[in-house]
Amino acid sequence: MQLFVREHLKYPEPARANSIEGTVVVRYSLDYTGKVVRTRVKKGIGHGCDEEAERVVRLMRFKVPQDRKRKVRIHQDVNIHFKLPKAPPARQRVVYTRSASTKKEGGSYSYTINW
Repeated sequence: MQLFVREHLKYPEPARANSIEGTVVVRYSLDYTGKVVRTRVKKGIGHGCDEEAERVVRLMRFKVPQDRKRKVRIHQDVNIHFKLPKAPPARQRVVYTRSASTKKEGGSYSYTINW
């Protein structure tokens, strides 16, 4: 289930812009075929994350065990975690500067590395 959520979850732009992170708890109901028929946010964090969590839960399909051939409805809670991806470390640029003096001055070279 975590892999499914990770593949289908899209971080809402308002939440990304405001650096919102947290967990949304969604209660869902399954019918006898395993289809999600109803969702409700029990605990939300706002900024579009609640709606996105419900959208992803509605995409899920489950295999429902048969209880003596009776059609049952199942209710479950799921936690959907919103965590901003870590920014990659800033790339450092290396600049090489070569200065050469003439042979009359000894012919030396120097290199400067600027970070």
